[in-house]
Amino acid sequence: MWITLFFLTLVWFAETQAGGRGSSNQGKSRGTAGPLLTVVRDSYPTSSATLKPTVSHNNCEFVLDECLKGDVPWTRCYEDRIGSCVQKGRFTPGFVRLRVNSSQEAEASPTFNHRIHIPSSALRKSRGTASNEEVLLVAAVINSTHFKLSPPRKRRMFIPAQPIHMQGTVMGDLVLAVRAGNYAVRNLSQPIKLTFTHNKQAVVGTCVFWQESEQEDGTGHWSTEGCDTNDNGMEFVCSCNHMSFFAVLVNPVLTVDETNAVTLSYITYIGSALSVIFTVISLIIYICLQRRRPEKAIGVHMHLTGALLCLHLSFLLSCFWVRLVNETEEGWVCRGLGLFLHWSMLATFSWMALEGFHLYLLLVRVFNIYVRRYLLKLSLVGWGFPTLTVLVCGIVSVYGKYSLEVSNNNNQNSTAQICWMSSQFPQRLLVSYITTVALPCLVILYNSCMLGLVVFKLWELRRDRGGTESSSGWKKVNKEKRSRLWKDCATVLGLSCVLGLPWGLASTTYISLPGIYAFTIINSLQGVFLFLWSLALTCKSRPDSNSSVRDTSSTQKMMTTSFNN
Repeated sequence: MWITLFFLTLVWFAETQAGGRGSSNQGKSRGTAGPLLTVVRDSYPTSSATLKPTVSHNNCEFVLDECLKGDVPWTRCYEDRIGSCVQKGRFTPGFVRLRVNSSQEAEASPTFNHRIHIPSSALRKSRGTASNEEVLLVAAVINSTHFKLSPPRKRRMFIPAQPIHMQGTVMGDLVLAVRAGNYAVRNLSQPIKLTFTHNKQAVVGTCVFWQESEQEDGTGHWSTEGCDTNDNGMEFVCSCNHMSFFAVLVNPVLTVDETNAVTLSYITYIGSALSVIFTVISLIIYICLQRRRPEKAIGVHMHLTGALLCLHLSFLLSCFWVRLVNETEEGWVCRGLGLFLHWSMLATFSWMALEGFHLYLLLVRVFNIYVRRYLLKLSLVGWGFPTLTVLVCGIVSVYGKYSLEVSNNNNQNSTAQICWMSSQFPQRLLVSYITTVALPCLVILYNSCMLGLVVFKLWELRRDRGGTESSSGWKKVNKEKRSRLWKDCATVLGLSCVLGLPWGLASTTYISLPGIYAFTIINSLQGVFLFLWSLALTCKSRPDSNSSVRDTSSTQKMMTTSFNN
């Protein structure tokens, strides 16, 4: 099912999903029941072979072990028991249980890497109506293997009704449990702060808490609801409006259930097929326009459309060919399709960047720019850079069959495959991130600046024109302004598609399911949007007797002239 998401970000998104999938196995097994983690600097033993829970059922050291063997969800049992247990000895490693004054702020540190700061308002709320000023504060560090993830559930709607379910690697395999007072503490006006110390290798992290499953089967999921994350480089500081079991997920990913994955697959395949059809029509339109009036802008659009046609066509061929061959068979055809897909992707982003460069020359360097063999030089960059890159990658045998392990609703593993960069190539991640992450990011950043420049020019022209218009025919003027505003919006939206800015929606795929759908629909139909842009250029090329079009100060006149030089 990840073939769909693989196309959407061309391994950019799929690589992260693979890492999240592979690292989420900590929830598949309860493991050996054990005590609270023993803290010796950075060492946390998890074995419980020497435990004797029957020595004292009221001993805090054995609460976790006893709750894991119970019939009720162990997290609920644990929260109840640690409030009434007895702490044997002065110090239990990884466990803090003390009484604090509710009129003052409280701090606790169960380990060197975990700190808790609770405001007085939260302590007073946890005290409830009790007259005693002191409240009990408990903080403990627990191994993440005891938290069993629920299997994915099917949803009828693509917008999730529940908080976002997150998966990823629990940092240090440690979960911080926090409990205060006798009442559940939620919706705090002043959040509690939990500090997780980490090393510099932890690049991305998100604060989450454990949400029990509605089935009460001992499973649950990680959720970000009510928690904010702040990373200062050495520590993750979590600000949460409730108390529960907290952790930091490193490289977190948003999971997609089987139903949504199938829907996304159909959207992608249908959208890519439509894009292939409409890009062919767009090429015919551009060829006709080029014969009527040879212009550089039309030539640049034609090359971009051709690159996009190759991208969608190579993706469909790579997906369907891999289904025709044996799962273990690779073959030269699959390697060739992987090379074709990589080349098409690089060519598409190269020509999107050249569209931005062409726009820069027109709007910043203004008119009357002459570059000898302009299109030929652009073609050397737009087609030459991808060709040189894939030749180097082909020589070192980068391409082949890419495989990704996926799970369905019954936690049954299967393999999704596509002809791309071979999973067996040792430096695949390095090549993939350089060519499918760094390049798109640079192109989107550059073209975003170019689009901002267009909007600024439109605003300048509207401002200058607004000062020269007569106030006598204000109704007619306002009608013309509304008409120009719609045309300006259409121009900006069309340029956004030409410049490839919808690919920037990839960032939303990490945080919400609607973001995944929006990214899938918009980018799989990019060929259709380019077809609409070609129709707009065709309409602009026809003589128009409307005075607003003939007006040399009109924005549409400026944009039409700009793209026809």
